[in-house]
Amino acid sequence: MFVLEPILTDGIAQLSYFVADTGTGTAAVIDPRTDVEIYESLARKHGVSITHIFETHIHADFVSGSRSLADRLGTAKIFLSGVQADYKIDAEPVSDGQEFGFGSFILTARHTPGHTPEHLSFLMCEAKHPDQPWAVFSGDSLFVGSAGRPDLLGSGQVNELAKSLYDTLYNFYLKLEDYVTIYPGHGAGSACGADIGDRLNSTIGYERRTNKFLSFPNFEAFREFVVDDAPPVPWHYPELKKINSAGSAIMDRLPTIPALPPHAFRKVAREPGVTTIDTRSMTAFGGGHVPGSINIAARPEMSPWVGQMFDLKHRLLLVLDKDTDAEQIQRLVVRSGHSQFAGYLAGGMKAWETAGLPLERLEQLSVHELRDYQRTGTGPTILDVRSPDEWNNGHVPGAEHHFIAEMRDRITGLDKEQHYVTYCASGYRASIASSLMKSRGFQHVSNVPGSWSAWLAEGYPVETGKEVSHA
Repeated sequence: MFVLEPILTDGIAQLSYFVADTGTGTAAVIDPRTDVEIYESLARKHGVSITHIFETHIHADFVSGSRSLADRLGTAKIFLSGVQADYKIDAEPVSDGQEFGFGSFILTARHTPGHTPEHLSFLMCEAKHPDQPWAVFSGDSLFVGSAGRPDLLGSGQVNELAKSLYDTLYNFYLKLEDYVTIYPGHGAGSACGADIGDRLNSTIGYERRTNKFLSFPNFEAFREFVVDDAPPVPWHYPELKKINSAGSAIMDRLPTIPALPPHAFRKVAREPGVTTIDTRSMTAFGGGHVPGSINIAARPEMSPWVGQMFDLKHRLLLVLDKDTDAEQIQRLVVRSGHSQFAGYLAGGMKAWETAGLPLERLEQLSVHELRDYQRTGTGPTILDVRSPDEWNNGHVPGAEHHFIAEMRDRITGLDKEQHYVTYCASGYRASIASSLMKSRGFQHVSNVPGSWSAWLAEGYPVETGKEVSHA
């Protein structure tokens, strides 16, 4: 029996795949994530042995789990592109057109550069119809409604990669039959492609008719769209690329994270290179938190934001909602490349308060209060910390744009004595921004729970460019 199971990793919107043939008892995993137990569980569920681990390319947005999975299983080899490859991983090189048989099905590797020089895609066909692929694992070359970005290796290679991406899309993908199913490496929310669609798979025929990346009459127009209009590259992507090229650490278990009583926690928090992250909700954080801590709530999107905001050399201290949340939060954090944990606050904020240690608060403003401030003309300066595209599509009238990712190293152009209020789409990123500002000495900062979504829900005015309209 043939088995195909996609595994979606929320937060980083990454898709890996488990494919197996129960008749021969063999299986393969494509682009495994860091916490690899899920693949071993699937192998046991279907009574098969994972023999092959395929990487479509050297990833930039998450830590690869290939070496950890191979070490854990003891039965599988890692297979990576042997074309224009630049990595130090102990892996079997794969060439364009190389076939891998798994009883009832065959995977055929195809060199599909553009997102990266070495990128591979894998065509799938039935063994009895070897010349008629019915599916393709496209990695980060073709997405639902989008395509992989060619600018992650820096400006020096972007033109060459953009040309390679154009050739891949127009001379490989568009020559496949319309019925071929596309299984991409990412879903909506990943920064590896612009505006990736919500569906987890598609077909060549559907993308041929709807995907703008496949609609350009010439390379020049394609390049302008793909390169000039690309969103900012997340800061940590080049660092993760280096980690995965060198070979990510084998993780047979989650890193040790000491439980620290309040006074010990406070002492460690003052050490150089230590960052304190409060993983509770924005309203809980606002009500009282450890001075200097940054609020990144324990949701799937925690993974990319921890990676985006903090150097991988930082040692992380965690404040949890419950001590039993430690393992779940560690799993989210290690996907971002962070593996150095200084500890967590044993007993949480209740223990901190009982110990009589100082608290800071972060004011939470409703959209109604923010609108009332606007009407009086005496309110705080409003900071929109969303992406440039979100800002351009509409924002609170009178707001200033300060993209949160650009606050990572320094916050420029703002007076620490003034009153600022931050908002984003829901309040999640705004709470990161406002807590970051507080930690850097801004005296009066407020956050808006619900943020832009709540603003629109109330029908308040919307500004696009210099025009003000009503939602």
